[in-house]
Amino acid sequence: MKLDDCIFFQLAKASQAGNRFLNHKVSELNITPVQAMILGALHVEDRITSSELGRKTELDSATLTGIIDRLEAAQLIERKGNPADRRSIQVHLTERGRAMGAEAVRLITEANVEFLAILSESENSELRRLIAKLRASAAKS
Repeated sequence: MKLDDCIFFQLAKASQAGNRFLNHKVSELNITPVQAMILGALHVEDRITSSELGRKTELDSATLTGIIDRLEAAQLIERKGNPADRRSIQVHLTERGRAMGAEAVRLITEANVEFLAILSESENSELRRLIAKLRASAAKS
C-alpha cells in the first residue's frame, strides 16, 4: 500500500500540520500547545482535581503530571488539597495563570477558525462528525 492510500498516514500528517499551526499560534506565550490546552481547560473550569482534568483533556496520568509540574514551576498553576476529599488534590490557576489561560483560549479559538477557514460550514461539520465517528469506533476496539 502506498502511504498516500493509508488513512493512518493521512491522519498523522493532518495532525502534525494542525499541531505545527497551533504551536505557531501559542508560541508567543512560551508554552506548548498541550500546556495551552491545560490552561484553557482550567480557564473554563478552575479548581478541579487532576483526575478530572485528565478526563477532560484525555491525557494519561503520567503525561498530565509532567505538564502540571512544568506549569507549576512556571507559577501558572498550583496544587491545593481538595476540601471535599482530602485524598485528592485540586489544580488551581494562579493570577498569572488566569491571564495566560484567557489568552490561550483566545489563541486556540483563533487557530481553530483560521485552520478550518478553507472548509465550508458543511465541510467543517462533516469533518467533525467523521472524526467523532472514528474516535468512537476506535474506543470500542
